[in-house]
Amino acid sequence: MHNIRTRKIPFEFPQDIEPYWKPDMPEWCALLNGISLTMPYLEPFLIRSIRDAAQQIEEVELKDEIRSFIEQEAQHFSQHRKFNELIKSKGYAVLAELEEEMEVYYQKLDGSSLQKRMAYTSGFETMTIGLTRFLVNRRRWLFKDADPRVASMMLWHIVEEAEHKSVAIDAYRAACPGYLAWVYGLFHGAFHVLFMAIRGAVMMLAEDGRFKLVNKLRLAGLVVSFLMTWAPVLIRSLLPGHHPDHIEDPLWVQQWIREYDAKEGVPLLDTSHDDIPASFT
Repeated sequence: MHNIRTRKIPFEFPQDIEPYWKPDMPEWCALLNGISLTMPYLEPFLIRSIRDAAQQIEEVELKDEIRSFIEQEAQHFSQHRKFNELIKSKGYAVLAELEEEMEVYYQKLDGSSLQKRMAYTSGFETMTIGLTRFLVNRRRWLFKDADPRVASMMLWHIVEEAEHKSVAIDAYRAACPGYLAWVYGLFHGAFHVLFMAIRGAVMMLAEDGRFKLVNKLRLAGLVVSFLMTWAPVLIRSLLPGHHPDHIEDPLWVQQWIREYDAKEGVPLLDTSHDDIPASFT
């Protein structure tokens, strides 16, 4: 049984936070803002799907882990919703159009079979394993001198994704197994969310007149960099019998968890430090 802890962290997103919270990498800020934009629509869908799957599961320990998964995901999308409202208030009301589209999409997906919904759910959760590696192992590039309030919230989220990385696939295999359906769900869940995030980034950059050739190339470079990090995870995940627990979490994730257990409070990171250590200011 995994130790999945619910952390109710009172992150604050005051008006002095800039939409480009890492000024030297506006394309990265726009892309991560785009990912954040998906969360209040994606994660409630994941919760609804895995809650329905839990009704088909008898294993007590797995049902307990599903409850913890739901509690963590609920904390995630509530924090992202607050952050997203701040970003939109800074002159990006156009992003509401994409939010409406996502709301309609997930409502429609709710009408699909449990197997399809859980394949999407566990497929997306598999992508987060690669995203954890990307954000944590390349944190010096992605978050050095970034606004610590934004960086700390994003990295807290990905730490908890690592904590519950196996729950969705365990629930899928227990409630509605099927290898080919899962493979479809892996690509569906992972690439749909990535596509929507890229659209959000493009809308934000275009609104500011920053979507010129150099911006397009930088944004494409970020996406390619992530895909190269995720590709080994994808290949391993497609092997029959593979389980997320076979992939070890980055040491920094384990350090973050130990640090939070020792101090609690708001886990603000020191983004001015060259290594951005898992210690809180």
